Amino acid sequence: MSDEKRLREEICEAGRRLYARNMVASNDGNITARLKNGDILATPTGVSKGSISPDMICKLNAQGEQLEGYLRPSSEIRLHLHCYQRRPDVHAVAHAHPPKATGFALAGLALDELTLPETIVSFGCIPLAPYATPGGEKLPQSIDHLIESCDAILLANHGAVTVGGSPMDAYYKMETLEHTAHITWVAKTLGGVKELTNQDAQELLELRERLGLGSRVPLCDVNPRIQEANQAASTGETEEISEERLTALIARVAAEVLEERAASSS
Repeated sequence: MSDEKRLREEICEAGRRLYARNMVASNDGNITARLKNGDILATPTGVSKGSISPDMICKLNAQGEQLEGYLRPSSEIRLHLHCYQRRPDVHAVAHAHPPKATGFALAGLALDELTLPETIVSFGCIPLAPYATPGGEKLPQSIDHLIESCDAILLANHGAVTVGGSPMDAYYKMETLEHTAHITWVAKTLGGVKELTNQDAQELLELRERLGLGSRVPLCDVNPRIQEANQAASTGETEEISEERLTALIARVAAEVLEERAASSS
């Protein structure tokens, strides 16, 4: 199977999952993937992501000029192109409106507290970009100074964008973002979020390195406490983690990942 054919099918699968999990409604959302030659595959405008097929996918060059396809890409393609321009390591972008995460975006709240260990290991934190008109010329610039180091970003009053190495990678990050928002919302309704300590965060960032994520997945450190924990972890200022606690941390994170993947494939 050619790389392009595989990516077309993976974009469709990611779109179906976004729709099935209510992270997009009607014709909302868009997904793109970057081919090895730099061309971009993109979902078309005006089509539900729950019923998209590979032949509907548009092909564009790196400047956004359409090369192939009988349908047109979304006006928000500029946001995707901006992600690729800023991040050579990114090969797929997903934009969706997951309800809980978008609720935080509407409330003007970032998901940048030190809460879920899995979120800290996967992202660091999830920031909030300022509002820009959907599809407008200022939308790409709204994520500047965030996309350079963040794989998941809330868009004020709009939704969320995630990036990854493949369409399914970007989709899974959207799923993790929404999972984080849901749990955070539940905690807030029960009386408030109890944040982890700086020491806990330092240990989780060390765990990131031990799992090999440090060199592969950017760490969003817009939260000053994440910056402090990252600096302490990188300079060895944190206390040594006991083998017992390290094993427990690895087991917990691995279990959460496996549980999310199992739920996604069911």
